[in-house]
Amino acid sequence: MTLPIDMRAVHIPEPGGPEALRPATQPLPVPLHGQILIKLAYAGVNRPDALQRAGAYAPPPGASPLPGLEGSGHVVAIGPGVSRWSVGDAVCALLPGGGYAEYAVTNAAHALPIPEGLGLREAACLPETCFTVWSNMAMRGGLKAGERFLVHGGSSGIGTTAIQIAKALGARVFTTAGSAGKCEACLGLGADRAINYREEDFVEIVKAEGGADLILDMVGGSYLPRNVKALAMEGRLVQIAFLTGPKVELNFAEVMMRRLTITGSTLRPQSDLAKARYAAELETHVWPMIARGALRPLIDSEYPLEDAAKAHARMESSDHIGKIVLKL
Repeated sequence: MTLPIDMRAVHIPEPGGPEALRPATQPLPVPLHGQILIKLAYAGVNRPDALQRAGAYAPPPGASPLPGLEGSGHVVAIGPGVSRWSVGDAVCALLPGGGYAEYAVTNAAHALPIPEGLGLREAACLPETCFTVWSNMAMRGGLKAGERFLVHGGSSGIGTTAIQIAKALGARVFTTAGSAGKCEACLGLGADRAINYREEDFVEIVKAEGGADLILDMVGGSYLPRNVKALAMEGRLVQIAFLTGPKVELNFAEVMMRRLTITGSTLRPQSDLAKARYAAELETHVWPMIARGALRPLIDSEYPLEDAAKAHARMESSDHIGKIVLKL
């Protein structure tokens, strides 16, 4: 296969708002040992992309400086040591960066086949979100059938995915969202109770039901002590982001008296081996959920690559419900 020397991309000349994203021409990346090169059809847009754009989330060493942590397309080149994939295979993949471009490289073990019943557009929304949700909710948080589960930001990409996976696992699902329309969307995805945080107190509602056995939170800030109050005895809180800040005063006596667990993680800095393990878990446990119709990405909107700034503005408006994608 003859490949071009250069490709269309969107880069970040200097940190700033959505307008900091600029179209550019970049050299085509070359797959190294254990890597594949993907000609992307679609790329998912995620909050970490906005953090990187703002100068608050630097790429790990060796990763592309371009934003973009997930995408879908076809394998067009293979580095040494890769046996699973062949040129022409359709895949979706977790990327270390570089998704806002026509071509991207990634570790071969971080790519997955397109799930049965999905096209490339929907599959591009899966990797970053599913890796994050499954590794934190199921693997780190240990969610089990019959437990009470609360996810904040239920209308976000993470939230819509967590609701569906938790329901497929047999949990009772609570979620928070900021409008009646968003709450209705969450209920449509399987949430048992959607709480409009502008009008209701999630702590009171969840405590009245016995407390949450597991909370998945991306808000942080003042939500941290409130989450602790909302947990059931021996409940677990898993923190995956801090939209309102990472620092807060917290009374740990309550944590000790009720034997609570507070943990969390970020995905991008983890080792290739850890991400490969998550990919294997997804293929074993989550891809079958998609095949039987228990999980389907909810797509809010689509933008051409050159309009990545508009996609970021849409995401940061918080008006979206589900995922935003870029079409390459």
